[in-house]
Amino acid sequence: MDKEQAYTTTNKAQTYDTTVGLLKAMYMEFKDLSKKKPDAAVSKSKINITNRLLTKVRSVLDDEESIEFLDLLDEDDVPQVSDVTIILSQYEAAMASFRDKYYGFNSSEREHQWYTK
Repeated sequence: MDKEQAYTTTNKAQTYDTTVGLLKAMYMEFKDLSKKKPDAAVSKSKINITNRLLTKVRSVLDDEESIEFLDLLDEDDVPQVSDVTIILSQYEAAMASFRDKYYGFNSSEREHQWYTK
């Protein structure tokens, strides 16, 4: 492993593995809906479901610089589908950066893995 390599925790790597697929699926659903009805209001139940996932994703990203740009949805504000799509795209980009930073090929083990301490 490279001496300059950044490391994360096993817990964060596991949470990433659990949530990234869910985040991608949710983003694709909202992205597709945004193409059809970008101005449609999002129901409170969808906001709660989305925020529950985003809160878990935030626990992965809490030490990353990108966290200051990642907001939860405000259910009192009743966001539109296009607003949710933008927020989810930011989270997806932040998670991709997280993976690029902490996951890679370990030549001594001859496999891809998380860089954890």
